[in-house]
Order: sequence, then structure tokens, then C-alpha cells
Amino acid sequence: MSGSLSVFSNLDWVVFGACMAITLAFVVYGNLKKKIAQSDADYILMGRQLTLPIFVATLVATWYGGIFGVTEIAFEQGLLTFMTQSLFWYVAYILFAFLLAKKIRRSAAITLPELVQQIFGPKAGKVAAVFNIFNVVPIAYAISLGHLVHVVAGIEMWQGMFLGTFFVLGYSLFGGFRAVIYSDLAQFFIMCSSVFFLLFFAHHQYGGLDFLQENLPAESFSLWGDGSWHTLSQIVVWGFIALSTLVDPNFYQRCFAADSEKTAKVGILASVGIWFLFDCCTIFGSMYAAAAMPDLNPESAYLEFALKTLPAGFRGFFIAGVLATIFSTIDSYVFIASNTISYDLFGSYFKNSLSRRWLDRLSIVLVGLLACFLAMAFQGSVKAVWKTFGSLSAGCLLVPVVWQLLKPGYLSERSFLISVFLSGFAIAYWRNLAPEVWTNIIDDLYVGIFLSVLSLVVGSVCEKRKFA
Repeated sequence: MSGSLSVFSNLDWVVFGACMAITLAFVVYGNLKKKIAQSDADYILMGRQLTLPIFVATLVATWYGGIFGVTEIAFEQGLLTFMTQSLFWYVAYILFAFLLAKKIRRSAAITLPELVQQIFGPKAGKVAAVFNIFNVVPIAYAISLGHLVHVVAGIEMWQGMFLGTFFVLGYSLFGGFRAVIYSDLAQFFIMCSSVFFLLFFAHHQYGGLDFLQENLPAESFSLWGDGSWHTLSQIVVWGFIALSTLVDPNFYQRCFAADSEKTAKVGILASVGIWFLFDCCTIFGSMYAAAAMPDLNPESAYLEFALKTLPAGFRGFFIAGVLATIFSTIDSYVFIASNTISYDLFGSYFKNSLSRRWLDRLSIVLVGLLACFLAMAFQGSVKAVWKTFGSLSAGCLLVPVVWQLLKPGYLSERSFLISVFLSGFAIAYWRNLAPEVWTNIIDDLYVGIFLSVLSLVVGSVCEKRKFA
């Protein structure tokens, strides 16, 4: 077989196989612990029993499936990546921990759309469910999986996407949230260790900061890039996209599943520290790749650099770590998307939770297929996927949902629906039909956020006057 498998030694295969076996063992263990008759809360939230260590492990593991998107940006832009892919996200995580975590944990809701239904109304819940599905269809992570299989095994990227994605679906079909959580536990330790080892060996082989400064342009060490208006505008756009974390279904699900309000809050703050260390490893590792091997393809540079830099045994561990990073995100996203279909959109058509399990499993397969086909439509660009769906999530749901959570009862369901549809239409129009001279200056996300806020303010004022 062509590809990078030729660099694998017998030791690499042994280490890789051991890591995969450990992960599968955790999945089997999670399945064995499930209840025969599972309630919705047990199937979707593991009975709200996530302790602090498990909460941190699953939250951290779930968040880094788009590793090749971050490393591609870091390979090309250096420390600017800390601004666009790290710093703003930390701020969003901390805001979530202090402003929303306790409120969410106190809710009786099981999913984010159900919470939206509780605070706005049934129509709002259905609309939120539709946005929720597209927000968590794991398109970017299917792309990352395709890149990995393509580089390592030498097969076509689309083939790698389908093979890898359906391997994940295989163990996601049974066991519910427990299977996801227990696989995340194993994947957490493997993924964090693997990126650290690459940075360690890169530093050992090439040297420290002096090597990077000698072989990279000066702007690679600027948090603001080249300082141009376009770059600064894009930094702000990524800042708003980072705030979409405040309406991210994975965060809500983990907070719903936490065993206490304290676990939800402290767990997010602890995760921020681990995410910072993980980002340091991936960003500086990508900068080493750019300095040592500048001619590599940015989309797969981090992976190719690792295979050429790491010694025997560690190559196998690194590939297992990257797979763990992607798998841990795909399984969580597929699980949430399928729950949204079977529980939030069509749950009322079934008499009990057990009768929904078959629809849930069918939905898992459909979501996996949808992710692969949309990945092909985006031509394998992780950045484009994040930008498109991140803009829709932040532009349409962010303001009304957070506003209502912080000031309950202030907005009506009608205000929510008008805001969502108006901002969604504006983003789609600006992205596809607006004159290029304007789209180059003003990002579609700004338009969506502005109209969302404007419509909510006007709507709330008009409704107050109506009932005054």
C-alpha cells in the first residue's frame, strides 16, 4: 500500500494496535455498564452522573477533532493562530463557566433545543433543533479523518472519510452517551500525550526558539499577523465565531450531564488550562513543520512532519493520538445530531424512549453520510466549514439564546423566530449575492449579528408598547 505506512516499523504497529485495543476496550466497558431499559436521561446524559475527572476528559477530547484545521492555519500564520483559534475561545469558555454553566445544570432539559423550547416556546425549539443539527454534523472532522487516512495509507481522501467515519459509527450505534464517554477517557490521554511527544522531539532535533526565528518570517511571531485591516477584521470575525461556544450543543450536553453545578463550572475552567497546553503543542509543532519543511502541503504538513520526525514506536503512538482526537469529536457530534433528530424533532411521534432507539440508530448512519457528502461539497476545507457554520450559529442563535438565559422572560418566541430567520437570511444573502466590494469589507457574520440584535431590540420595545 502506498502512503506513509512504509515508514512504520513493527514497533509502530504494535503501539498503534495497543492504543486502538485500549480504546475499544473502554467502549465495550461503557456498553456493558448501560441499563437494559434506558430512560432518555440515561441514554443521552448518562443519568447526569459525570464526575469532575470524567467531565474534563470528555469535554477536552470532544473539542479538538479539527486538528488539521488548526495546524494548517498555524503552519501558514504562526502565532496569529493563538488569536483566531485559541485566545478568543478561552474567553468564551470562561464566560460560559461563570455566566451559563450553573443555569444550564439547574435546568430539567436534556438537550439544547429542549432548553430553547422551555425558555421561548415549541416553535423556537424546533427551529433551534434544525440549526443544532447543522452545527454538529461532523463535516470538518470527517475531512480531518480523510486527510489522515490519505497521508498514512495513500488512498483517496473521500475513501478515507467514508471508511473512518463509518468505523466510528460502528461503535456509536450502541451504548448511548456511555459509549461516547468511555471512549473519550482513553482518547483523552492518548491525544494529549501524542502532541506533546511531537513537540518534544522537534525541539530535541531542531533546537529551540532560535531555530524558529531563523527559518520563519517575522510576522509568524506576531499575534496580529501582518497587521493589515483584512487580518484584523478576520481576527474579530473569529472572535465572534468563538462566542458560538455559548450555544454549542456539546457544552450544553456536558453541563446537563454533570453530577453538580460545581462540576460543570470547575470542569470547564480546568479544561481551559488543558486546552492551552494542547494549543501550545499543536501551534508550535506546526511552526516547527513550517521552519523545517516549508514545502509541505499546509493541510497535511503537521502529520507529514510528525512521521518524518518521530522515532519508531512514537510514530504509531502519534497516529493513534490523531485518530483519537478525531474519533472523540466525531462520535460526540454524531451522537448529538442523531439525538436532535430522534428526540427533539420527531420524539413526540413515539410513545416511549425505547421506541426512539431505532430512529436514533438510523439517524446516526444518516448523519455520518451527510457529514461525508457535505465534506466533499466543501472540497475538503476545514476552515471553510468552520467559517460557514460558525457564522450561522453565532449570527442566528447566539444573541437571543444567551439574552434569554441571562434575562429570563425578556424576549418572546415571536422575537426569537424573527431574529433567527432575519439574521439567517442576511448571512446567506451577504455570502452569496451581495456585491463583492462590500463583502470584502464587511464579513457576513457582522451583518447577521447586527440584524439579530436590531430585530430583538425593536421587537422587545414594540411588544412592551403593545402590552403597556
